Amino acid sequence: MKTKKLTQAGVLTAVTLVLGLTPLGIIPIPPANVTIMHLPVIIGTLTCGLGVGLVLGGVFGLSSVYAAFTRPSALVAPILAQSPVLVVVMSLGARLLVPLLTHLVYRAITQGEIRRQRTGVLVASVCGSLTNTVFYLGLMLLFYTLLGLNAGVVLGVIAGAGALNGSCEAVAAALLCTPIVLGVRRAFGDIRG
Repeated sequence: MKTKKLTQAGVLTAVTLVLGLTPLGIIPIPPANVTIMHLPVIIGTLTCGLGVGLVLGGVFGLSSVYAAFTRPSALVAPILAQSPVLVVVMSLGARLLVPLLTHLVYRAITQGEIRRQRTGVLVASVCGSLTNTVFYLGLMLLFYTLLGLNAGVVLGVIAGAGALNGSCEAVAAALLCTPIVLGVRRAFGDIRG
């Protein structure tokens, strides 16, 4: 069991790093970015458990910090100019909440019953994706306000980007994570610790 879990965690960490260090994981669509980097975090949380999910969320967050510092979006650049520390908090904090809320939602829905597994995985995947969007953009708006940046102008952009990008990311999570998680569980058994 430990070998299977370690192998899956290693593969998902590698996928997260590839997505994070290349343009594949954070796709710039001005003025914001669309991300698919949360998908391995959700998959890892639901197949390997919360501990592995938190590690993957940390890798996702650090990759997001790297992207923010090397190729910031138009929305991140003003915060980065004022306070790089807040960009780190925004990038890492929101990403660590993804596995936590994914795990909690899955447990609340399934309550240990196998017949609720498919529904639990589907809803937890969507919730994990929306957690990423809502908390990242919510922290962004909060930091715009705290730094005295023009939050009114950016609010519309954040709301529009959040609604469009967030809904696309949530659909992608539902369509991709659900069959992958259920398939991995069928192939390897439930190895969550």
